[in-house]
Amino acid sequence: MEDPEGGAKPQFDGASAARRKDGKKSRRRKGKRGGQSRNAAHPASHEPSGGAGQPARPMEDAGGNPARKRKRRRRGGHGAVQDGSPLPQAMEQTAAAGNAVRSDSDSAPSRRNRRKHRGKRGLQGRPLTPAKPSGAQQQESRAEETVLRAELRETLNGTNANRRGRQESHSHSGYQGDRQGGEHVWPEELYAALDLGTNNCRLLIAQPTRPGQFRVVDAFSRIVRLGEGLAASGRLSDEAMERAIEALRICASKLRNRQIRRMRLIATEACRQAVNGEEFLSRVVAETGLALEIIDRETEARLAVSGCSSLVGRETRSVVLFDIGGGSSEIAVIRIGDNRFSRLANHITHWTSLPVGVVTLSERHGGHDVTPEAFEGMVREVEGMLGSFDCPEIEVAQTGDFHLIGTSGTVTTLAGVHLDLPRYDRRKVDGIWLSDDEVSAMQAKLLSWDFASRAANPCIGPDRADLVLAGCAILEAIRRRWPSPRMRVADRGLREGLLTDMMADDGVWRRNRNRRGQRVRS
Repeated sequence: MEDPEGGAKPQFDGASAARRKDGKKSRRRKGKRGGQSRNAAHPASHEPSGGAGQPARPMEDAGGNPARKRKRRRRGGHGAVQDGSPLPQAMEQTAAAGNAVRSDSDSAPSRRNRRKHRGKRGLQGRPLTPAKPSGAQQQESRAEETVLRAELRETLNGTNANRRGRQESHSHSGYQGDRQGGEHVWPEELYAALDLGTNNCRLLIAQPTRPGQFRVVDAFSRIVRLGEGLAASGRLSDEAMERAIEALRICASKLRNRQIRRMRLIATEACRQAVNGEEFLSRVVAETGLALEIIDRETEARLAVSGCSSLVGRETRSVVLFDIGGGSSEIAVIRIGDNRFSRLANHITHWTSLPVGVVTLSERHGGHDVTPEAFEGMVREVEGMLGSFDCPEIEVAQTGDFHLIGTSGTVTTLAGVHLDLPRYDRRKVDGIWLSDDEVSAMQAKLLSWDFASRAANPCIGPDRADLVLAGCAILEAIRRRWPSPRMRVADRGLREGLLTDMMADDGVWRRNRNRRGQRVRS
């Protein structure tokens, strides 16, 4: 046999020939016209496999036709898709409808034929063709498939283009309208919360996930000590403002680089107390573009409770939650009856905000070298402030009904020291329980360390070494007012409360359930 362009065909071994034959399986099937095989015009050679100028061929019968090939021809369903790719459901249903019209006059296949064609079924389990089509029917079927494929491709391209267009139109931060069902995936929307406190500047960017929960996308935290020297002068110092503005520039850059649906930026005690607090926030807007709002103490307490709601178990009936800040300390008394609201903040019965924090208390009493006498003096000062807090005593019915929740750097530091972590790990600290004896032991250990030992601890560091004992003094005063056998540590607070409230107000989790076909609860 001669190659029309290059003379004799190259020699193939048996394996190559077998692969070549399998690759041309569909072409040979197409070659059958009117019951006549393509091999009928060219009788097969009986030369041994691998002979000069001939590819290897399988064993053939006396008629010149390979036995396996004849079996495949008998069983082959010519209505099947030849390229091995299944038809989409819409195309298959159209083709099946056309076949049903053409086969109305045909008799139903026998049980034997149904068994024979059981392996040649389509996507929905029905035979692609009831019988072998003729050559004309085969060509017609191929033409219909080509047209249907082209139409389906155009439809899918149009659907994808519309989907991309909707996503692009809803991705910018200014969009506030309601979504139609299926137009947008809610978890892709980002929320941001920024908390500028007396000691820290914190930013959290998250996306909602399961009901009541979210996933953190980006986070930032830096100790700025905005309230440094505030108790003595009543003003924010220039150095403190520069540190805060530098941290806020980083936060502004992070917010610009993401498409935020909704954000809330707050400032707390330092800006509340400072004479030049409003002036400082105007400077922040001019230099960073961030517009911060000063929230009152009640709002701060409620946000802290909202941020820790997932840490209050169903069996709990009473909780005292405290947030020891840099310039103030918020305390909320929570009583949960038989009917629990979706928002834990609705169960607050009493709250107070003490005008003292770790920064202000350490400046008055000294935080570098703290003796047991100085520590007890700080505790008594805070006890005096709590004495004016009018709150009924909490009745503890049984174990587990009442406990403390602490959300601040003080309690997370205690937990890290208790766990003896080589470096602070939020995942190991957030949500753990500390018994009353363990808290007392940690406070005694920190009080026995000097400043260098506290600074060398990886969970404290030099930035908090002079503040941690002041925080322990505030904690001790709270423990004496509300004795509890255990305390839960929360590495969360205002930012988490801001995010939770914004997502709940937007109905993110409710709409997620509704879109998935679940029942919307009123």
